[in-house]
Amino acid sequence: MTALELRPPTRHVVVMGVSGCGKSTVAKGIAQSTGLLFAEADDFHSRANIDKMTAGIPLDDEDRWPWLEALSGWMRERSDEGRSTVIACSALKRSYRALLADGPPSIDFVHLDAPPEVILGRLAHRTGHYMPPSLLQSQFETLEPLTDDEPGIVLDAALAPDELIDLAVTRLELVPVAQRADG
Repeated sequence: MTALELRPPTRHVVVMGVSGCGKSTVAKGIAQSTGLLFAEADDFHSRANIDKMTAGIPLDDEDRWPWLEALSGWMRERSDEGRSTVIACSALKRSYRALLADGPPSIDFVHLDAPPEVILGRLAHRTGHYMPPSLLQSQFETLEPLTDDEPGIVLDAALAPDELIDLAVTRLELVPVAQRADG
């Protein structure tokens, strides 16, 4: 057997949902708990996409495809290195999730779901993000919720972040760093 064949399979998790649902907080918490490599999908956006959103203009599919391809490629590259990942990414449409799933050998989605009024309340207190609250309605209009035939889970985004992290780790059967055997 080669070293590649002996390597344990990688795990890849995408924490998804509309802006303000808690994706980044939960994805970072999963990464911290499990040792998965974290990436913020917003960091993969082109300057043109960021400028468009900053101006209050919703992205369309043409804007999103290169961004999603970059994320999918990043997960595939990490998988080839034997690294498991967790990404905070809106992944609003089923077709977007399908493209993301083309990258790594396996992927699970964690859909943080909450009604608009909960998300609006959070966005009202968020600072330092280029996505204005005025674009939230377009995100809800674009959102195609995770379905039963897609790999993953749906969690109530109104729960506390620690609860969401624990639920995601448990329900996806991820192994917390504290439970791994040494060496």
